[in-house]
Amino acid sequence: MLFNSFQFLCIFFPLVTTLYFVVPHRWRWAVLLGASCWFYMAFVPVYILILAFTIGVDYIAGIWIERNEGRKRKLLLTVSIVANLSVLAFFKYFNFLNESIAVLVRSLGFNYGVPDLGIILPIGLSFHIFQSLSYTIEVYRKHQKAEHRLGIFALYVMFYPQLVAGPIERPGNLLNQINSTEPGKGIRSFFDQERVVAGLQQMLWGFFKKVVIADRCAVVVDQVYNDPSQYGALSIALASYLFAVQIYCDFSGYTDIALGAARIMGFKLMVNFRTPYRSANISEFWSRWHISLSSWFRDYLYIPLGGNRVVKWRWYYNLMIVFLVSGLWHGADWTYVIWGGLHGTYLILAIVFAPLTVRFSGLLGLERRPKLKRALNVFITIQLVSFAWIFFRANSIHDAGMLVHRLFDTPLAIGDLVRLYNDVPRSMLDTTLALVGLFILIDPIYDAWIKQERPIPTGIRGVALFAALFSGILLFGYFGSTSFIYFQF
Repeated sequence: MLFNSFQFLCIFFPLVTTLYFVVPHRWRWAVLLGASCWFYMAFVPVYILILAFTIGVDYIAGIWIERNEGRKRKLLLTVSIVANLSVLAFFKYFNFLNESIAVLVRSLGFNYGVPDLGIILPIGLSFHIFQSLSYTIEVYRKHQKAEHRLGIFALYVMFYPQLVAGPIERPGNLLNQINSTEPGKGIRSFFDQERVVAGLQQMLWGFFKKVVIADRCAVVVDQVYNDPSQYGALSIALASYLFAVQIYCDFSGYTDIALGAARIMGFKLMVNFRTPYRSANISEFWSRWHISLSSWFRDYLYIPLGGNRVVKWRWYYNLMIVFLVSGLWHGADWTYVIWGGLHGTYLILAIVFAPLTVRFSGLLGLERRPKLKRALNVFITIQLVSFAWIFFRANSIHDAGMLVHRLFDTPLAIGDLVRLYNDVPRSMLDTTLALVGLFILIDPIYDAWIKQERPIPTGIRGVALFAALFSGILLFGYFGSTSFIYFQF
């Protein structure tokens, strides 16, 4: 069930939210769990059995880890990790690994007869696997008590607003809110008009980002990226910048809808984005982009590997491993691995050349002009991130290579953009560029309001502001059957 579907907006969301506030507090978990099952089964019903398996394994593992000490705890944690990652590897990576092995074996002159299994990836598998794993790891570390009620633990893994595309929650936040006994908190929240309005506003902003900005950008991006041989440097550069906007608005739009829906019911999910394209370096970008995933890898992979408290070569190794795994987490294709490797390379090079960068900055006098220095760094960071997005969006390694080749080897000809104007309706392209420009200006303001860093406008001003958003969705929304990009992960 898509957030931007009639079924969700007009049936599921109002019905579930109403039931949530009508039933007694002690039964709310059951309402949410049933609703989450309904939500997930709207995609491929049988795949709920996969969720049931991982939930059952981690539920039992958590209890046994808490009851045991020493080596048994570590063995039980290992069982949980292996079981979860085996499910992920089979459904997400079997065909990818099989195809890669086939290419290698055939290149050596041998026959390879293992066929692909035609497996359909369960929606959001990587997200709920990681969320479930964070529970058993936190129980093992004695940071979290084991949950002895199967239904409550299942709800923690399956909480519908963030079930299929995050944020990847930790038990210390979401599970504790589900278990809260404090009146007005989490599962025991009351109907609060101010909180409900704020949640609806956040959902509306998420829908605006998705259907007005992301889905419009997608029309131009798809035109170029689905046939890269027909376009030159200007069109590819424009499409790549628009994809940077598209993926941000698509993913953060989903997150805002998820956070807003949870907020209405009294749950506070973690912030997943903080205007990432205003970052002055790649490290800052990853502290602002998909925060729940980057912090997951930091806590459960980077730090256990030794983090930066090791010799330099090992530090670089740890960074590269984390980003290669992050790329593979995003998709079973070498394009995603290259995308992750590029970000790892960016970070390593930034560390290696940090002294030279400081000296160069001093020679240019940028240390005396911090705003100018930051603006230049933000500009450079956007170029690096946008270049890496080429590999993330390309349909194949071949297409990615062609896009990069044509980006740097074709002349900057106005005729190239004219061709794009002819292939994409002129009114669509003009309106999209104008809306993207407007969005870049207002996004930081809405981001601050939504995260309550500044007061959300109320009264006539607030009504007018969000009426404008609603009108913008009706006037400029691209209403196709468009899924969210991160649903495939």
